[in-house]
Amino acid sequence: MDLASPKVMGILNVTPDSFYAFSRTEGEREIEERVKRIVEEGADIIDVGGCSTRPGYVSPSPDDEWQRVDLACSIIKKSWPEMPLSLDTFRAEIASRAIDRWGVDIINDVSGGADPGMWPLVARKRVAYVLTHNRLDGSKDYEDVTANVITELSWKLNELHRLGVNDVILDPGFGFAKTTEQNFRLLSELQEVARMGYPLLAGISRKSMIYKTLGKNPEETLAGTIALDAIALEKGAKILRVHDVAEARDTVILFQKMKEEG
Repeated sequence: MDLASPKVMGILNVTPDSFYAFSRTEGEREIEERVKRIVEEGADIIDVGGCSTRPGYVSPSPDDEWQRVDLACSIIKKSWPEMPLSLDTFRAEIASRAIDRWGVDIINDVSGGADPGMWPLVARKRVAYVLTHNRLDGSKDYEDVTANVITELSWKLNELHRLGVNDVILDPGFGFAKTTEQNFRLLSELQEVARMGYPLLAGISRKSMIYKTLGKNPEETLAGTIALDAIALEKGAKILRVHDVAEARDTVILFQKMKEEG
């Protein structure tokens, strides 16, 4: 995939407990309707998730996660076989099955490699990997949040390269083990992460850094999401992971027009 121009990754949550209730899809008909909308609104990638990662989530069993993911991927591949697929999972077992059965292109691992089998699997299967900054102990003790994120991602990048993983996308991990203030500081300095030389994924859509700041609920944060996505693009993001594809697509088009004219 050519990332010279930014891409839009549409979120397909096949979970009953995502933090943004309107994004939850269960059952074949609901999934098909959601995918159809994502495609028609102009997504470049669909990110399928069968396990919520909201604060306080309860992880489903591997069998439950697989059933959700398998159904969603089957629907996508049946009607939209050329659509690039990303899988949002921290389990190597689920990733392996989805790659083998459905040809998943990207593994989006919000844990940053907590499953010891994940990185060797990605190396073997030669798929792209989203490396997310996340502290699984929840620690928010940073001397300098941006510098610490860069350092901690660098340690993991070295190991990924040692294993032979070359197609890496960096996600600075907005909302993962960071306060609202730290999230905004990281966004304001996102160009420093971009200087690491890897494509950046910005996953800000409707997150708590927006709704807590505005005193709203996730359903009321579309405008805030658009505003911060535009800033992320200006700071170097190459992929926007979003619930609202049409609005993100418009944001990318206008950003590209501004860059061309500037």
